[in-house]
Amino acid sequence: MIVPRNRLLLWTALIVLPFALLAAIEPATTVVVAALVGGFAVVAAVDAFGARRGLRGISAELPAIARMSKDRAAKLDLRLRNAPQSPRQLRVGLALPEEIVSEEEALTVALPAGSEWSHLSWPCTPRKRGNFKLDAVYLETNSPLGFWAGRKQVAAKSEIRVYPNLMTERKNLAALFMNRGSFGVHALRQVGKGRDFEKLREYVPGDSFDEVHWKATARRGKPITKVFQVERTQEVYVVIDASRLTARAPGKEITGDTTTTLERFITAALVLGLAAEKQGDHFGLITFSDTVGKFVRAKNGKAHYSACRDALYTLEPRTVSPDFEELCTFIRLRLRRRALLVFLTALDDTLLAESFVHNLDLIRSQHLVLVNMLQPPGAVPVFTNPNLTTVDELYQHLGGHLQWQKLRALEKVLQRRGARFATLENELLCADVVTQYLGVKQRQLL
Repeated sequence: MIVPRNRLLLWTALIVLPFALLAAIEPATTVVVAALVGGFAVVAAVDAFGARRGLRGISAELPAIARMSKDRAAKLDLRLRNAPQSPRQLRVGLALPEEIVSEEEALTVALPAGSEWSHLSWPCTPRKRGNFKLDAVYLETNSPLGFWAGRKQVAAKSEIRVYPNLMTERKNLAALFMNRGSFGVHALRQVGKGRDFEKLREYVPGDSFDEVHWKATARRGKPITKVFQVERTQEVYVVIDASRLTARAPGKEITGDTTTTLERFITAALVLGLAAEKQGDHFGLITFSDTVGKFVRAKNGKAHYSACRDALYTLEPRTVSPDFEELCTFIRLRLRRRALLVFLTALDDTLLAESFVHNLDLIRSQHLVLVNMLQPPGAVPVFTNPNLTTVDELYQHLGGHLQWQKLRALEKVLQRRGARFATLENELLCADVVTQYLGVKQRQLL
């Protein structure tokens, strides 16, 4: 495809229009004018042919998968192939999705002589988490005389994966991930005798009778005691609610942009995964709404963490109510080993809270359950705010107190069933979830 450039229009205005006017005024000059205009047309046509040949042997490649983080500056690498290896100047364009912004509409690159491949980095910033596609690269080059621009669309399949931005949360928890001195999660002191069997030894005065291995005692004819060690590798699962209530905005904004409760849950889950990796535990995921969505069995290692991140970066809330019965049944059947289950959900709906409490009995005896939700806006005890000036503000404050009271009652009900319930602030969600996990590890509640 070729398109005229401003230079062609300028020369057309300088040559064709004046001579055409001259031929109209002086008919005797018609032949000369026709020859000049025809010559100009021939030159323009030859130049147009050169524009069509300008992009022969030129192609472009995009990476098959490009990974970026939301709201963080990134670069998309392109490879340009110049098969003739002749010097050329190109303008390159990309039709980026609306969710990925860039200050550059087009970039100019000079292809050097004698080089088949050239590289170009396209600056961009993703504004939304998810999976986005790029299907083509647009190339443009000028004709030899600059009258025309040759354009070409090159098919180039590329998948852009935009992950949650964990940089802010990792800065807030910087001491947690350091490996210096007595700082970091590796320095936590674990108390107790542990539950993992290590070995047998002869009885020592002071050993408890429940530690005696009676079968070994009978075989050997003398008291034998079981020795236990602290469990070093445990399973931690984050159970993420992706139903309708998680599509709401959290109580307070962190970065000033509008986000959802589910977005905060995903960030907290990935940060907890980093903490579990640092502690040496196995980390897994379960997502659910009206059905169980994605299930990633607990493992450790960088490859496994990448798999967990890939399972979450496209997760979006659905306009359905959560089915806690199916979720708890799934957990009961699939998770045989005792594990720490960290629920990230929303239970400020009374019916949903009753359903969760009713179905919790399926898993509470086998697993340790921590239930977390973001604190609803205004759900605070009465008289917390002394600056109420109108009757409407007073009634609104009383409504918040009633909601807070219901959540406190739910906390007591769950506590009687062996589960811990907490309403966390938006800004402190990640830090509080990690603190809960480290507290469980330190006290060996698993």
